[in-house]
Amino acid sequence: MNVQKLSAGEDGKADRAVGFFRSRWRGLAPLDRLFWRDLLFVGTAINIASSMTALILLGLKMPLALVLAVHFAPVPYNLFLTFAVWRTAEKSGGAKASMITLGAALWLILVVVG
Repeated sequence: MNVQKLSAGEDGKADRAVGFFRSRWRGLAPLDRLFWRDLLFVGTAINIASSMTALILLGLKMPLALVLAVHFAPVPYNLFLTFAVWRTAEKSGGAKASMITLGAALWLILVVVG
């Protein structure tokens, strides 16, 4: 068997994950999909799940460091999505891209502060 194939997994899940991040960072994903599905829907769902888990841990009297780590765990992904939207919108140009850029900035503020 091929060593490279083994490191990526038999079904190529690692390759798909790298492709997901690479396509968004390079602006290859459609802006609408990136903003509406990836950022607003999936990103918000991840943040809600993380916040709910942190609240449960807090209710169970777990250490505050653990609670904060769980609550802020999605921040790097949030930053990645926001910057990916900005980069893709910059390539697209136009009023719609400007509004999406503003929406992504407001979303980032909301999920980090809220």
